[in-house]
Amino acid sequence: MGRLLHILVIEDSENDAALLLERLKEGGYEPLSERVQTAEELRAALPRHAWDVILSDYVMPQFSGPDALKIVREKNSDVPFIIISGVFGEETAVAMMKAGASDYLVKSNLSRLVPAVEREIESAQTRRARAHAEILVRFLANIVESSDDAIYGVKLDGTVVSWNRSAERVYGFRAGEIIGRNVSILYPDERLDELIDTMERIKRGDHVGRSETTRVRKGGMQVPVSVTISPMKNGENKISGASVIGRDITFRKRQENERLKLIQELTEALSCAKTLAGLLPICASCKRIRDDQGYWQQVEAYISEHSDAVFTHGICPECYKEARAERAGRSSKIETNHDAQAVE
Repeated sequence: MGRLLHILVIEDSENDAALLLERLKEGGYEPLSERVQTAEELRAALPRHAWDVILSDYVMPQFSGPDALKIVREKNSDVPFIIISGVFGEETAVAMMKAGASDYLVKSNLSRLVPAVEREIESAQTRRARAHAEILVRFLANIVESSDDAIYGVKLDGTVVSWNRSAERVYGFRAGEIIGRNVSILYPDERLDELIDTMERIKRGDHVGRSETTRVRKGGMQVPVSVTISPMKNGENKISGASVIGRDITFRKRQENERLKLIQELTEALSCAKTLAGLLPICASCKRIRDDQGYWQQVEAYISEHSDAVFTHGICPECYKEARAERAGRSSKIETNHDAQAVE
């Protein structure tokens, strides 16, 4: 079975249309065709299939090749459209090619039909692939340009070739200031060996991956960044450079440093904390505590020295009752003495 071919034939002669299909079969194709001969039939047929090629007569009783071409190009600018005319006219052929026809053949010499169909189908596929690639490139370019990450590309010699808006924000250089210059201007002097090692790995096709490092902003200030570096390949599948995705991690580093500082402060505070543990010798009578040197101290003094406790003084309810009762007893005794003295 031959290669399947969806073909639309614009032809008033059924025999001429059959001859075209026979030539295509001889050329190794299996044509699935539809024949139309008026503008209305053509408009109805165009959306029914994704036609691989359209073959059209130049002159028909109710229609013409130029009119058919105009209708087709209004609906589909890419499908191959080949004129098959009964008479060759150079001026007519040139005019049809300028109007958008893919080729112009004569019915008396159909030896060029199969090669012309193959060529035009291949050209149409190439155009569609190119158009798709261009759309994809624009789509990817929009993604890169709108990314919050700094994204740029470099050649194998380190020359910067692309630079998105976030790269301008992170590194301070505008695209016009850095494209064409060597990427080494972003590296601190102490990290130039890192650049050399990275480019050597890229040349070998290694995926460098993600790492945290520092770069130099315009003006000389260093900024901590997380970078991912990958090799780029050209149309010949050869490594031509590297793509770099960078993210400013200044805020995250600041948070990490603050967290580490807090942990350090808490550790130091805990190491300096004073605690009481073990047996405490205390006098049963005066309630003093004997320290490690053998001296007897008041409880408050000892606890203050061995802990961070702070004392406030008050009186508990039981002691308050005892003190009140004691004061009341003393007052009663004084009154009794006064009465005795008065009697005497």
